[in-house]
Amino acid sequence: MIAWVVARLFDGSAERERQIKQFIKYMVGGSLYFWVGYTVFALCYSGLQWNWLPSKIMADAIGWTLNYLVQRFWAFSDQVHLSEMQHAGRYVFIESIGFVLDYAIIWGLKSIGITPYIGFFISAAFFTVWSWLWYKYWVFPETGGKKTAQPNL
Repeated sequence: MIAWVVARLFDGSAERERQIKQFIKYMVGGSLYFWVGYTVFALCYSGLQWNWLPSKIMADAIGWTLNYLVQRFWAFSDQVHLSEMQHAGRYVFIESIGFVLDYAIIWGLKSIGITPYIGFFISAAFFTVWSWLWYKYWVFPETGGKKTAQPNL
């Protein structure tokens, strides 16, 4: 899967160059989400001695907000043609599914003795590909410059 994505990104066309730049911007947003979230988690979990779940919730609330702003207004800004409510609704919808999967990954790894700090990295590897595909093709889709009449998911 990753090899297919990389091969598609590096075929040398102007369109691929645009997609590479977009992917780099996407990774900046994802990195911001990850590292800010990781820091907030560490402060809450180790610093304040909170349980891992409220620590993760706090980290995600801040990380998701920053990530949405970067993705919407920078990484995918050139292909945004839906209403703001459609983008926000789709983002919240897909991140809600991701929320359940992410917490299941972290909980499952913690239950077999792997620290949530390592779980963050394992989960992030999965969500790097997951989110790129969802953001590019559904949350912030290219519509040929036309607004689409789709429900506000």
